[in-house]
Amino acid sequence: MSHGRSSDNKPPKRFPLPLDKVASPSGGPRGRAGPVVQREVLRPQAHLHQIEQDRRRHTVPQGVGLDSMPVRLRMVERLRADGITHTAVLEAFARMPRHLFVDTALVNQAYEDTSLPIGLGQTISKPSVVGTMLQLLCARPGLTLPHVDPARPLGACLEVGTGCGYQAALLSLLARHVVSIERLRDLHLKARSNLDVIRQHVPAWQDVRLVYGDGMVGHPPQAPYDTIIAAAGGSALPQAWLDQLAPGGRLIAPMEDSRGQGQVLTVVDRLPDGSLQHTRAGAVLFVPLKSGIT
Repeated sequence: MSHGRSSDNKPPKRFPLPLDKVASPSGGPRGRAGPVVQREVLRPQAHLHQIEQDRRRHTVPQGVGLDSMPVRLRMVERLRADGITHTAVLEAFARMPRHLFVDTALVNQAYEDTSLPIGLGQTISKPSVVGTMLQLLCARPGLTLPHVDPARPLGACLEVGTGCGYQAALLSLLARHVVSIERLRDLHLKARSNLDVIRQHVPAWQDVRLVYGDGMVGHPPQAPYDTIIAAAGGSALPQAWLDQLAPGGRLIAPMEDSRGQGQVLTVVDRLPDGSLQHTRAGAVLFVPLKSGIT
């Protein structure tokens, strides 16, 4: 005696369905019983070239348009509204992609007028502050000297405090050559890596000489400098900086206010007779100036 179902009493087969029972997107059966509808072929895996495109799209933040000129131009227009009017300075900001110098987690803020952390207690300065300092350097008294190239108004430039390398990259578009010193080894290496990337993105970009060392002593081997810019401030300007400033040159650095009210941007000009002239250019906030290397 059989305990199973007879073949006449088998339940209807549910899966797999025969082709004439598969519903079409229009709701009707497929095949002879209904219209034949073209359907998109669904693939369980993407092609290798599509996988590579997706990887690149997620590696480079193109989704927010940070690699486009219009984004940088909007920043330039804000700088212009804030009083940065020097044509060469604005062109430098338009050419240099700031988002390539900031950490991935902060990349959406790259073109806002804000300082951003770059590690080791350091920051990349606000574009408006950098623009103000560059514009002041471009107005140095020695611009009328015969050897000055109008396209490179900063001449021989020394930067103290490389950080992530963004300001050094801007300086390179305005100077004949740039020496940039960083006392923190990890930041020195980060700047070197960032500038390697910039070589691939900015046509005819002039290289920067990066030095790992104590910025307070400047860099005597390539002195004197037509322009000196510091990204850290102390209670006094190091004598080495003043000694390495060329006639007609200009030095810009934050200094602690003598009245104990934070920092003030200080401008020092070396006049043709060799004397130094000090002026102030507004309140700022930079990291403290320190000696030595680490």
